[in-house]
Amino acid sequence: MQRDPGRERGPADPDPQRGEAAGPTVEEIADEICRDLQAIHIGAYGRAAASAQAHLLDDTVIVLLDGLELLPNEEFLISQGHEEVVASVRVQFQKAIEPTFRAAVERATGRRVIGFVSHVQVEEPRFMAEIFRLEPR
Repeated sequence: MQRDPGRERGPADPDPQRGEAAGPTVEEIADEICRDLQAIHIGAYGRAAASAQAHLLDDTVIVLLDGLELLPNEEFLISQGHEEVVASVRVQFQKAIEPTFRAAVERATGRRVIGFVSHVQVEEPRFMAEIFRLEPR
């Protein structure tokens, strides 16, 4: 079979002898999830968490967003003893933005998200935990 001279060659197949992976590594997937969720937070809250860590465990993705910087109105409510109001609004917002979060994880993992849970802690240390359940392989 002759090769079409106008057609470019694609990338070479991975060489199993050299240990090259066919797809992204777990670390690359975790990094992509962290970048995307941080970007979503910037767009939604105007700021990101100080750091993000994603952990992939079988059919589960857990993302910890540490060092949340609250908005001035949230800081005021907390100073007035209304932590539960700030936490409740943030959780409700996470439910509303859930499709965007799911899409980011689905893009990175190549798997469908079948469940999502979000938790926020507004007391120090401030963090959010985003848990995604993936469809079994």
